[in-house]
Amino acid sequence: MEPHWDDMKVFLAVAREESLSGAGRVLKLDPATVGRRITRLERALGAAIFVKSPQGYALSAAGERLLAHGEAAEAAMRAAGEALSGPSDRLSGQIRIGAPDGCANYVLPQVCARIGDENPDLDIQIVALPRVVNLSRREADMAIAVSAPTAGRLLVQKICDYHLHLVASQGFLNAHPPLTTVEDLQQVRMVGYVPEMIFDEELDYLGDLGIRRVPLASNSVSVQLRLVAQGTGVGVAHDFCLPSHDNLHKVLTDQVSLARSFYLVRYQGAQRSVLLTRFAEALCDGVRAEVARLESLT
Repeated sequence: MEPHWDDMKVFLAVAREESLSGAGRVLKLDPATVGRRITRLERALGAAIFVKSPQGYALSAAGERLLAHGEAAEAAMRAAGEALSGPSDRLSGQIRIGAPDGCANYVLPQVCARIGDENPDLDIQIVALPRVVNLSRREADMAIAVSAPTAGRLLVQKICDYHLHLVASQGFLNAHPPLTTVEDLQQVRMVGYVPEMIFDEELDYLGDLGIRRVPLASNSVSVQLRLVAQGTGVGVAHDFCLPSHDNLHKVLTDQVSLARSFYLVRYQGAQRSVLLTRFAEALCDGVRAEVARLESLT
């Protein structure tokens, strides 16, 4: 018996949500119906595709093999729909992009607003997360990352480099002795990430400077910069954030200058989608230009 495409859609939802109830919410089906569809698919395939545990539904070895084919079929169906809708200079539909907090707050609003102005029938959703976006669970269609992932069936392209410096408020600089060396940082209050919540080693800026204690910390870049703006201490800021914070000034620029990179991450199957491919091109061009523009103002 050949599997039904509708059952494959149910399989993909359970694989991503790791539960019948989660898949049911996505598909607008009750969990019992989802379970029956999975049973029907397993019967058609002659293999168990999930292993049930207290933590939820995990893919079996057969399920892992099926996942690649299911996602390829999903991408082909999307591409077919786009092809039948006819050529258009404008993008339409919905795209969700995940990004780290700094990029999502200070770069993507301008970039996505411009793309939206040029494509009024396109719905763009920005998901700002202080962690790696889970593409396999469809938290987003694509994600911006600060390091290039090496595992999984992913398309990864470098967007651009960006730069960071130590910053402090004018009030802090007026109230404290001048900072002349990196060693002076040991004598002032530092603002940075919550150490246990640094989700990528590329974000461990203070650790690279030998700073082991962070008296004021947040998992959010914007919160960190607001703390620094209060005159509470010294932190690390992306140069592209500084035009939004007139009160912050770079310090020790001759000794501390960091460079990092943004990468766009998509599933390999996404290259079959005209919509996602064209949006990815516009997004990369826009981020590259906006980072360059903002850094030129600092």
